[in-house]
Amino acid sequence: MSRSPEEHLDAVRALLPGPRTERVNLDAALDRRLAEAVTARWDSPRFDNSQMDGYAVGPAHLGGGIFPVGPTLAAGTDPDQLYPLGLRSRVCPIMTGARLPRGTAAVVPVERTDEGVFTGEGRSVGLPPATAGDFLRARGSDIAAGTEIIPAGTVLGPVHLGLLASQSIAGVTVFRRPRIVIVTGGTEITSTPSAATIPDANGPLLRGLAARTGMEILEHLRTNDNPARLALDLEHCINRHQPDAIITSGGISLGRFEVVRQVLETTPGAWFGHVDQQPGGPQGLALLHGTPVICLPGNPVSTLVSFVLFLPAGFSHRPWNCVDAVIDREVTGLPGGREQFLRGTFVGVDTQLVATPLDGTGSHLLARAAGATCLIRVPAGTTVEAGSAVRIYPLP
Repeated sequence: MSRSPEEHLDAVRALLPGPRTERVNLDAALDRRLAEAVTARWDSPRFDNSQMDGYAVGPAHLGGGIFPVGPTLAAGTDPDQLYPLGLRSRVCPIMTGARLPRGTAAVVPVERTDEGVFTGEGRSVGLPPATAGDFLRARGSDIAAGTEIIPAGTVLGPVHLGLLASQSIAGVTVFRRPRIVIVTGGTEITSTPSAATIPDANGPLLRGLAARTGMEILEHLRTNDNPARLALDLEHCINRHQPDAIITSGGISLGRFEVVRQVLETTPGAWFGHVDQQPGGPQGLALLHGTPVICLPGNPVSTLVSFVLFLPAGFSHRPWNCVDAVIDREVTGLPGGREQFLRGTFVGVDTQLVATPLDGTGSHLLARAAGATCLIRVPAGTTVEAGSAVRIYPLP
């Protein structure tokens, strides 16, 4: 019983819940994906203001000359308090960002004045000629109220948060982080390796992948080879956390101690079989007490590849995160209908991406995968020549 990677992704999507949303404050919104587009509440700038420290001048002052100086207008001060009739004979010392007095035609930077520094109220200042509109920031010249400023689906970065704050927006609707439980282990996995045991590499690997792809880990269960104990632990974990999904690693092949498969393969709708890919052929899906369980193979690189292919796109119900590139050396695909996902790196060269495969295709070769930045897909039974197009999947 086998299926293509695309067919398995469809099955994962069908099992996992659709994306859910929540409202968060800006201090919790960094790196979250917007569920709804955000529109501007205010014009930006919200009012006509000065682009420079200088003198606000009226139409009568544009020709230059010596003029009396009025009170200084600092940013945040209402100009109507100091210039209730607007600019007339006096010019106004004004700071950057301050709202312009009524009747302002231009701002003359202070360094262009005769003295090059501000002078006091009641004194006079020599100004050069100016052009109407010089160094003025007009209301709405950056953003008009009602226009879309951040599209839905955007992953919010620091600049987005600043933009939202500038619009007095205190919270946004984002997609909720998938809440998961991870399960790793086996009798051969111990915290203190011995002559016949090994440490748990997949636990930290899965925790890192989950964090990088925006998932929240509720608990990390560790198994031995006791099916009854695992079944009880999973039941307690589901009752305690109500996770969106459980992600397991290992224990799903055809050996005598495949504890994950033993616990789950008799549940309604469970599927354990083979996906036509290398690495990561053995895969499993189940529904335990109403909770989806995504069962990944246990070799570390197989766990890595399977997570990248099936979990982020499965939870988001979005297409794969993949792009086109050209490969810089010849590679030959596997016989027998299996798609191969080589670990590799990619760089931008001129207007295209160039992918380089790394040595070592074994699913246990974790050290050789450490420098990878992408997966390179090689179609089954084909030879891909250097310079040919390939599809790459950037790693988290």
